[in-house]
Amino acid sequence: MTTLLQVEGIESHYGASQALFGLSFEVKEREVVTLIGRNGMGKSTTVKSVTGLLAPRRGQVRLAGVDVTGRPAHRVAQAGVGLVPEGRRVFPNLTVRENLTGTAANRRRNATPWTLERVYAMFPRLKERERNLGCNLSGGEQQMLAIGRALMTNPRLLILDEATEGLAPLIRAEIWDCLARLKADGLSLIVIDKNITPLMRLADRHFIVAKGRVVWSGDSEALRREPQLLHDHVGL
Repeated sequence: MTTLLQVEGIESHYGASQALFGLSFEVKEREVVTLIGRNGMGKSTTVKSVTGLLAPRRGQVRLAGVDVTGRPAHRVAQAGVGLVPEGRRVFPNLTVRENLTGTAANRRRNATPWTLERVYAMFPRLKERERNLGCNLSGGEQQMLAIGRALMTNPRLLILDEATEGLAPLIRAEIWDCLARLKADGLSLIVIDKNITPLMRLADRHFIVAKGRVVWSGDSEALRREPQLLHDHVGL
């Protein structure tokens, strides 16, 4: 498979405090990968560095062979990276429909783009609530909206940072089912989540992040053979 995202040796800082130390990983076309690790180990900083929310001081981020290192976040989004951020961050004073259409685009002229109808088919509850403000939705509905909003940009790569955190079990199951369908459609995904069992079923490869570095990578079968890794780096 062709490499879609290549992250090479990035070093990122918050002021004088360094958070990433030469971190590298890649995502291939149609591949689902995870970033696994304890809180504070650099997973969300990696997401920020890839999406333009934090400019690395060293290293390189390439999307489909194009250097996007340090580009503003809106430029990275326009290049084809969709983000479902931790904490959902829907626009509270816009309706569901306005949240979905506000940043919608089909820059690569996909033959079957994500549209309102397609998002509503994925999440029928959003159709029922399309005139409700973002602030009036439940946590699960807000998460569906955050995913739908990112899909409406028709990304080449979708990044989900703790997409099931704090959700009821039935809603979590619905989100995992959504991600499985996106994988079946061929969308490349980066998933960060604390729920290891569904991650193992979904992902093609895993990258364990510790102290700002990738310390292990491999597929689900290899990870199952290394229970001590999960104990040491996730706490399971």
